[in-house]
Amino acid sequence: MAKLQYYGTGRRKKSIARVRLVPGNGKITINGRELDNYFNYETLKREVKRPLIITETEGKFDVIAKVHGGGFTGQAGALRHGLSRALLKADAELRPILKKAGFLTRDPRMKERKKYGLKAARRAPQFSKR
Repeated sequence: MAKLQYYGTGRRKKSIARVRLVPGNGKITINGRELDNYFNYETLKREVKRPLIITETEGKFDVIAKVHGGGFTGQAGALRHGLSRALLKADAELRPILKKAGFLTRDPRMKERKKYGLKAARRAPQFSKR
């Protein structure tokens, strides 16, 4: 018999996280590594765990995630988004809690593209009188 699994995809900036929730004891694995080994900063570890803490499901599920692209802050945000979506599939009654915390909203901020005639997205060439 197949194990019960819940999937969620999260995105932030250039990062994409594919999160899988499996009933377990609260182990979090990212790209085959433990959460503590993957993220160096305590704030990022807390950011990833927040959907589990706020919904009081911290010890109920094992989290298995594949994440790629972007930097570590964007990856943590993508993991939080994907984990929230997976929790929503596990229990639809968690929606008001996650929605109020803002975990279901995809962060739309992206890097702005470079425009022609400029050195960067908005940076113009230095003005010289002569």
